[in-house]
Amino acid sequence: MTEKEVVNLPLKDLNIKPLTKQEIHDTAVERVHLISKEFSDGFNFLRNYPRSVTIFGGNLIKENNPYYIKARALGARIANELHYSILTGGGPGIMEAANRGAFEAGGESVGLTIELPLHQIQNPYLNKHLNFHYFFSRKVCLAFSAESYVFFPGGFGTFDEFFDLLTLIQTGKIEKVPVILVGSDFWKPFDELMRKEMLGLGTIDKDDLDLYTITDNENEIIEIIKNAPVRHGIKFIHNHLE
Repeated sequence: MTEKEVVNLPLKDLNIKPLTKQEIHDTAVERVHLISKEFSDGFNFLRNYPRSVTIFGGNLIKENNPYYIKARALGARIANELHYSILTGGGPGIMEAANRGAFEAGGESVGLTIELPLHQIQNPYLNKHLNFHYFFSRKVCLAFSAESYVFFPGGFGTFDEFFDLLTLIQTGKIEKVPVILVGSDFWKPFDELMRKEMLGLGTIDKDDLDLYTITDNENEIIEIIKNAPVRHGIKFIHNHLE
């Protein structure tokens, strides 16, 4: 079997052939086994990083972008001052920036990378990584047990992860963990939209808007992370399943 090339490119530039219903049906048992293995491997992998911060953001953001520069600096501070692992999706853009900062600071820089038909997406600043075939199992592991979650500006994937995490906190499926939105110019108009349309229509409660913090102040971000309790991770899930 030919080894897949490791690349660090925006995902949408890569050729992905969608699966048909018939293809999914024909390989159902094999897929269920792989999904189960990915969750098991992912949770076991994360046991090695009991104190971590997960950083999300757009994969199209370039090295000279102010958000890239800020994510790189923040990753370095979290690793250097708090000695927390930095966890990302392991790809380009903001993910690379955060991993790079931690890597250059001598900290733990970790990626949950994604495998595509002809390539494996991986930035060059990872101490350790675990590769996934399915986006959804990777997303669950990214949101699994970090002490805080930091969101930089991004696209559909970033918003998918943001709303998924807020829903888990809102419904009590996970502990109330800090969700920090960095880039007030990007997030405040979105916050205003939620307050006007979603809160105005009654689709969310006022308290739901307190589930996240918008700030560009690195010192404030460090303090929020520092003061966040260490989560129970797998133990917490097992207790709630009993």
